[in-house]
Amino acid sequence: MVKSNRRTTIMRNIRGLERLERFLFCTGLFMGASEIWKQWTLTFVLGGGHYNWWYFPFQLCSVPMYLLLLFPVFHASHVKRIFCTFLMDIGLLSGIGAFLDTSGMHYPLPFLTCHSYLWHILLITIGIICGFSGISDYTWRGFRLMAVLFAALCGAATILNLIIGRIHTIDLFYISPYYPMSQIIISDLTAALPNPLRILCYLAVILLGGALLHLFWQYLFLIRTRKK
Repeated sequence: MVKSNRRTTIMRNIRGLERLERFLFCTGLFMGASEIWKQWTLTFVLGGGHYNWWYFPFQLCSVPMYLLLLFPVFHASHVKRIFCTFLMDIGLLSGIGAFLDTSGMHYPLPFLTCHSYLWHILLITIGIICGFSGISDYTWRGFRLMAVLFAALCGAATILNLIIGRIHTIDLFYISPYYPMSQIIISDLTAALPNPLRILCYLAVILLGGALLHLFWQYLFLIRTRKK
């Protein structure tokens, strides 16, 4: 009887996890479709058919969309856990941070501005879901693996900045060596430093913010585990 109850509980948890993963993937599809609409509008409605590389969709706030779309590709649960850890730490942080300076969220067309606000609200929502659902890795090992993913993404953004930035205006992750650090607060606090150090300080602050959020989720997870 006990084994039967355990088996039922396990199957119920598996089905719940599968439903949650499908929901997150569908959310990624919605974000992808809305991003295609945004790029089309920026290019053909506002840009007269000329693509503006400044809006290339590979910012820190764009990463969650790609991670969610990759859910069906990676069948290994530990990879998805790393993705979810990123979403509950860095994704949530980027969503919250965007509202500290909303100047970059405003466009000439109200629909684009609305899209930008809804996008970042969705990032916060996804981060909270991943934090409360139990599908993320709440250990510090999980944070370190997520930090490796973050570093890889920063490396990819830097390479694209160096290549595309030679001929187009682009500043992915706001860490292009061709432009001075412009992020609110960080740019003021590090004004006396060389730009490469300012960029490193900015990335360090992101990781620190992610670590604080990770500590918060870890605390909640431990409390919930003890109650069970």
